[in-house]
Amino acid sequence: MAQSKPGSPKARSLAAELRKVRQDSEVGVRELARRIGTSHGWITRTESGSRVITVDDVTSILEALEITSRERERLVEMARDADEPDWLRPGIPGVREELVTLIEYERTATHTILGAPLLIPGILQTSDYARAIMSGLPTGEREAKIGMRAGRRDVLTKTNAPTFEAFILEHVLDSPVCDDSARLDQLRHLVKMNELSNVSIRVLPERLGWTPLHSGHFIYFEFGTAAPIVHLETLGSGVFLSSPGAVSTYRDGIGNLQQAAMTKEETTQIIATRIEQMEETTS
Repeated sequence: MAQSKPGSPKARSLAAELRKVRQDSEVGVRELARRIGTSHGWITRTESGSRVITVDDVTSILEALEITSRERERLVEMARDADEPDWLRPGIPGVREELVTLIEYERTATHTILGAPLLIPGILQTSDYARAIMSGLPTGEREAKIGMRAGRRDVLTKTNAPTFEAFILEHVLDSPVCDDSARLDQLRHLVKMNELSNVSIRVLPERLGWTPLHSGHFIYFEFGTAAPIVHLETLGSGVFLSSPGAVSTYRDGIGNLQQAAMTKEETTQIIATRIEQMEETTS
């Protein structure tokens, strides 16, 4: 039977939708449990996304709430869909379940805010830039991951694309992680992406000294109905934070970055200046 994984983006989004439907129907948790013939704890776990939600579960809940027509079809279909993106298949070398989850968050978020203190963010990387920083990986694994990053970039240009903000420390623009030709293409790509109405890439000048961005790479996801999630990336793994206190800390830090960073227009100009300087040097 089709089901979504507990704690996955699909489970959290579906759970939030079911909670909203119940609240809109003005039915309490205990009353819904009585109508279905289950415990109120089962309803609570379902609405938090902490348990597997099956198509039968969704059908039972919607029948108890007397939800019909298109809304019912939409939520049942949401429970039926597979968790993984269509272009991601099991068996790709080096792909952990954590990365699958991260990609799905990128696809389902309504607003993404990213902090990059060391490198150009993966979702903004060109293939040559990504290839340079993955040079230590086996060829098959490296090329598979580069292909996946190319697919991840598409989320920023799709219909109903999320609002995307990226904060980058100024030195990242000059970091010699790849040759000049690849770095020049990468800078041009950043300028192109910053032309999109839903994308805002902003640089933090070195003169500022310490900022919350110096604490490390992060991605902050907001969703239509589900609570925000923060993803932290380390050398060998990553972690997702969902507790209100941890998320609030990052939300406050983002507020500081939004005040301290260059504007989108200033960022485009500073990158364009670097492009001109590099073109003069290489010509």
